[in-house]
Amino acid sequence: EFSAADVIAEGDFSTSYVEHAYIEPEAGYAVRVGDRLEIYAGTQAPYMDRDDMARIMGGSVEDIRIVPITAGGGFGSKLDISVQPYIALAAWYTHRPARIVYSRTESMQSTTKRHPAEIKAKIGATKSGKLTAMDFQGDFNTGAYASWGPTVANRVPVHASGPYYFPAYRAKSRGIHTNGPSSGAFRGFGIPQTAFAQETLFDELANSIGMDRLEFRLNNALENGVPTITGQIMESGVGFKKCLEALKTPWQRANRDAENWNAENPNSPLRRGVGVAGMWYGCGNTSLPNPSTIKVGLRKNGRAVLFQGAVDIGQGSNTIMAQICADASGLSVDCFDLVYGDTDLTADAGKTSASRQTVVSGKASYLAGLDLRANLQRMTNTEDVSDLSALEEDVRGFVAYGEGTFDPPTSPLDENGQGIPYAVYGYGAHMVELSVDTKLGCVDLIKITASHDVGRAINPMLVEGQIEGGIAQGIGLALMEEYIPGRTENFHDYLIPTIGDVPEIECILIEEADPHGPYGAKGIGEQALIPTAPAIMNAITHATCARIHTLPATPARVVEAIRKSEDV
Repeated sequence: EFSAADVIAEGDFSTSYVEHAYIEPEAGYAVRVGDRLEIYAGTQAPYMDRDDMARIMGGSVEDIRIVPITAGGGFGSKLDISVQPYIALAAWYTHRPARIVYSRTESMQSTTKRHPAEIKAKIGATKSGKLTAMDFQGDFNTGAYASWGPTVANRVPVHASGPYYFPAYRAKSRGIHTNGPSSGAFRGFGIPQTAFAQETLFDELANSIGMDRLEFRLNNALENGVPTITGQIMESGVGFKKCLEALKTPWQRANRDAENWNAENPNSPLRRGVGVAGMWYGCGNTSLPNPSTIKVGLRKNGRAVLFQGAVDIGQGSNTIMAQICADASGLSVDCFDLVYGDTDLTADAGKTSASRQTVVSGKASYLAGLDLRANLQRMTNTEDVSDLSALEEDVRGFVAYGEGTFDPPTSPLDENGQGIPYAVYGYGAHMVELSVDTKLGCVDLIKITASHDVGRAINPMLVEGQIEGGIAQGIGLALMEEYIPGRTENFHDYLIPTIGDVPEIECILIEEADPHGPYGAKGIGEQALIPTAPAIMNAITHATCARIHTLPATPARVVEAIRKSEDV
């Protein structure tokens, strides 16, 4: 309760439209085959595309086949259909194949953006550094169409607390229609915006009571057995404290380096600062069914065919699904062939979003591998399986078969927001070292140390790739990306980070196994982005004493904030 607080921090925060800026614009082709349509396009949700196209064409889902093509990124925007209706109609009426590739301008004009947010937040704490209460109100501009606005609005109140214990908590969010561009799914589903507000106020609270900012977070971090703000108690798998503890030594070194540099260069316009921010993210749909089914068959020649519909948009699901199934079945991963995403051939593995594929489809792949292993073991009791070529094939051409389905256990939230919205959460924390030119407002990133609890790193290289890519995207959100309709519809006017803007990144992987994920694994795709921007903002404040409550922190905004801080 706020009455129990010795200090209170509150503020208004705002964020802008942000473009997904994937390498590959929307593209695809369609072919009419008799009275069926086959659509080959970049997508994150082939079964949703199939259902939408059936409605658009006025037919049944059996009349539509969706085959995902290799996609150069998605980040959420390719959950919505784009080129699919146009190529489908052209192919249907002309009886000829039809294809389309959006220009960059067409892509930026027509696709969804990250929701601009207007947030009011208030947080209280005792002088001993314990949180007492939080009050949060967030309005998210969903534009002219809903797209994934309701999903963002539902996810935000559950996450706005961050992975911390609050005795009292109230959060409300709204998706609001405007005459602006349509906002939709974008890596984080509204949580990067909320983390910006919550983690900024945490720094203000820590500074008010004279407590180290990292220690303040450790003092309130969720642990096993501690209830979340929805009353959910996880007995295992909560690795957030370990993420913060892994930053202790780098944090002490970085603060000492910044203090020494500033003391040694008192007349320089450059000031160095260090910032930290934590995060959590529920893997999967919020309080909704979230199933995935994976199938695997073994041929006479010893090759295993994995039928997996978990669309790979660059995050590596094709690789890890085969790794998981191979390990569970006892076969070598070199034996696997992949049938991928085709709605005619694979079962529904759900959409590639919400950091769900490693947890949900990965578990289904694990169960499919175990089922194949069990079927092979049963066969050894009745026949000789040493020579696969001598075994009888089933109608699908396999001598053995396995299937797995997984739907993580969740429950709806009640009228007080209590329940189990997600079975699995990922946790992490970022530490940023930077310098700020106090005259020009330019921010130079020196190093980012990223600590993430991934449960089990199925493929460590892919995990690190996701962390590094998420950080790069978080840098854009923090410092430069601001989509303005009619003006920033190309990569000349709309700035995104290049490799020259990305500093040294050190990844620290924490493996606090979760009981639901395959081998304890958790998602990482969205988690990697969330703490970057608030850690950068906190480091800017540490360097300059200027508080910035609007993203992105462009040089002009940084200079304005510094001038305001000097006038106080």
